[in-house]
Amino acid sequence: MNKDEPITLSVVVPAYNEQEVLPAFHRRLSAVLDSLGVTSEVVYANDGSCDGTLALLELLAAVDPRVAIVDLSRNFGKEIALTAGMDHARGEAVVVIDADLQDPPELIPELVKYWREGFDVVYAKRTVRDGESWIKKSTAKLFYQVIRGMSRVDIPQDVGDFRLLSRRALDALGSLREQHRFMKGLFAWIGFPSKAVLYKRDPRFAGETKWNYWKLWNFALEGITSFTIAPLKIATYVGMLASLGAFVYAAWIVYRTLMHGDPARGYPSMMVVILFFGGLQLMGMGIIGEYLGRMFDETKNRPLYFLKGYTPSRPTNPESKT
Repeated sequence: MNKDEPITLSVVVPAYNEQEVLPAFHRRLSAVLDSLGVTSEVVYANDGSCDGTLALLELLAAVDPRVAIVDLSRNFGKEIALTAGMDHARGEAVVVIDADLQDPPELIPELVKYWREGFDVVYAKRTVRDGESWIKKSTAKLFYQVIRGMSRVDIPQDVGDFRLLSRRALDALGSLREQHRFMKGLFAWIGFPSKAVLYKRDPRFAGETKWNYWKLWNFALEGITSFTIAPLKIATYVGMLASLGAFVYAAWIVYRTLMHGDPARGYPSMMVVILFFGGLQLMGMGIIGEYLGRMFDETKNRPLYFLKGYTPSRPTNPESKT
């Protein structure tokens, strides 16, 4: 097959230190692609893995012509790796899925079915999240409630990166080259007709998650600061209320001293007031700093990533097989 011949379906898989799960993942994914009977490719984006992930991907590419490898020059993070994979996807439709098998490849035919019915975005919505602690489930639910309440973009709850995008939706997404990429928000921001498909999320098949609570906290900050300026408005309102409260309290102290001769409060009360307002000021400055830092990164206009290597896919049309 000529490399410029159209491909019906691309599957983009970001991979960082996934050597333990990749063989099982690719085996299940290949079975699904074989059952679809369409020209397809699998674009693995190696995000600077330091284990045997790249070597394993090269072995897969040697035996499966559908495999393409986008090898990043270093670890740029999952959101950038996902972007790099989508940049190199050639399909008329593109499925995004993680390699940890928490998202079942067997759901892909249903995503394709709704795409063929005319939906540009078909996203998988979790009904059950096995293998996750109640703390993670609770904080995830709280995060989505907060960001949906603050943002004007309707970001679906309990929806990860697992989804299908039409070519026009992918091209629209590819035009957004911001440095701080909260992909779940960008997927929602582009719009287009969308459809949810419900599924049960499985525990991780093998290996360890790359997301600890500190990374999840920073990821939440990334999402909030990327899609709403509500924290800046909240800081303004809190400052105004604190100033009004301080003015009222000062007026009360002056009145009580003049009318009743009560002395002003001493050192402890003064320290409490100073520390309270100092904390509010530092919080407001921190919020401003988060936005200012992101503006600084955007103004540098650096490329999102660099490639160390690229191995294109060599898929064959299933109908041409004998």
